[in-house]
Amino acid sequence: MRQVVETLRVRVPATSGNLGPGFDSLGLAHGIYDEVEATLIAGPSTVEILGEGQGELPTDDSHLIVRAMQRGFEFVGMPQAGVKMTCRNSISQSRGLGSSAAAVVAGLTLAAGFAGRPDVFGKAEVLTLATEFEGHPDNAAPAVYGGAVVSWAESGQAHAASLDLHKDLRTTLLVPHEILATSTARAALPVSVPHVDAAFNAARTALLVHALAKDLDLLHEATRDRLHQEYRSSAMPATAEVLDALRSAGWPAVVSGAGPAILVLDELDPQTCRILESRGFAVTTPGIGRGAHIID
Repeated sequence: MRQVVETLRVRVPATSGNLGPGFDSLGLAHGIYDEVEATLIAGPSTVEILGEGQGELPTDDSHLIVRAMQRGFEFVGMPQAGVKMTCRNSISQSRGLGSSAAAVVAGLTLAAGFAGRPDVFGKAEVLTLATEFEGHPDNAAPAVYGGAVVSWAESGQAHAASLDLHKDLRTTLLVPHEILATSTARAALPVSVPHVDAAFNAARTALLVHALAKDLDLLHEATRDRLHQEYRSSAMPATAEVLDALRSAGWPAVVSGAGPAILVLDELDPQTCRILESRGFAVTTPGIGRGAHIID
């Protein structure tokens, strides 16, 4: 299969997985984007990184975007090629904002664009391949589709359904200086949880889908969680303290993905923002993000 073009650019959003009770299933895209330009070349790949991850991420064929592109080429039956790539990164690394999912989705979206065959390599296939890398689709799904998404995987296939969002929904992200590896956050989770806690989260997850679309006043109750946030609190004590304070004050706040960033499903008042900034959190109101897309 011959590629249609030699150079493409893609934008992919930051995402928050879980949204509180929707562990490994609910996710939301933010209006913060990584932008990647890729040109197919003969020979080994080279990657220039600007912004987040500069001087830290690999700059050769081992880069996650390059590896995802190669998997995409394999899927669609294209010959492997090197790539000259420039990454302009705005998504914070290791903060629970889906930077790895964004990289994987960027690489697969580029591969699909180079293949020029949306009939066999579209968003559904990008999501399934991205889930191979991620292990679960809650970040990859909103990175692919944008907005809020419920996702699941079964028999090697990933699936997603976009959720309606209330026109007045606003979001705030609180991003600390500290980082937390997803593997560390995962290791803090127990092998099993009490049945009563599973039932508690099932009810809140269903309520959250309704609240996001129809009744924002229910968001505080709908974002309560018993499956993961408390278990992870010792790995991110500053986040846990701020989260408890926000929720005690009535804000619908949750850990963003595995943390340590916090997502508030509302727009914080200026005084609260100033207090949080004085405690080392970068405060942004990113808006709802669009899914991965090729740009001219």
